[in-house]
Amino acid sequence: MPVRPTGNITQDWDPVVLSRRKPKSADLKDPKVVNNAIRSGAEIETVKKFDAGSNKKGSSAASQPAMNARKLDEQTEPAALDRVSVDLRLAIQKARLDKKMSQAELAKQINERAQVVQDYESGKAVPNQALLAKMERVLGVKLRGKSK
Repeated sequence: MPVRPTGNITQDWDPVVLSRRKPKSADLKDPKVVNNAIRSGAEIETVKKFDAGSNKKGSSAASQPAMNARKLDEQTEPAALDRVSVDLRLAIQKARLDKKMSQAELAKQINERAQVVQDYESGKAVPNQALLAKMERVLGVKLRGKSK
């Protein structure tokens, strides 16, 4: 059996709060909440962020290394990638037409999009050796290397 404590037992009528929701940061930033806090005399912390919301970088010493790194990258990078040469473009077109194939049919046989073949024949593509090997196999002509 349970044992009752001896002595004077009284009822505690004070409310007990088990949990209180913390205010969200978005609620604290709300202008209405800030204005009410100012009116009531509560302490408000204001933080000014340095260079916040601007993309401008002055000519400070801190920005100099970034500028030098950018210039270095520009100097070491090639100005433009090599595109498909005229000889290669014509060789692909001639071999494809000799086989009586369309650009779409050639693309399907080499498992590429028709736009890729079109880019190679118009000279817009950057040469890819693996793709040229597939074209050589399907078309039966040598496209890579020097022809003797």
